[in-house]
Amino acid sequence: MMELVLALAIGVLAASGVWLLLRPRTFQVIMGLALLSYAVNLFIVAMGRLRTGAPPVLKGDNIDPSHYTDPTPQALVLTAIVIGFALTALFLVVILAARGITGSDHVDGKEPEA
Repeated sequence: MMELVLALAIGVLAASGVWLLLRPRTFQVIMGLALLSYAVNLFIVAMGRLRTGAPPVLKGDNIDPSHYTDPTPQALVLTAIVIGFALTALFLVVILAARGITGSDHVDGKEPEA
């Protein structure tokens, strides 16, 4: 059951992110990138086996790796979260500057004619 919930969450985040990426406003594009990165982060964590209460490091000679949690995906996701937050902040500053210069928040810099 938990696998189904996780798969649905990843699917909804990815689909919403792609839909927002295809929108004509720059803020919607930024939110789409953020949602897509959250979907990828959840996917990477899920690939590292979801185990609670298990130690993250292997010790000894005769060890069954299925009883342990892999720390690498967790470290990768933590790094991706920090980089994604900084990138989103940078994008927002660039978008605000572009809106000040062009007077529009449309992705191509001009409003469509009606």
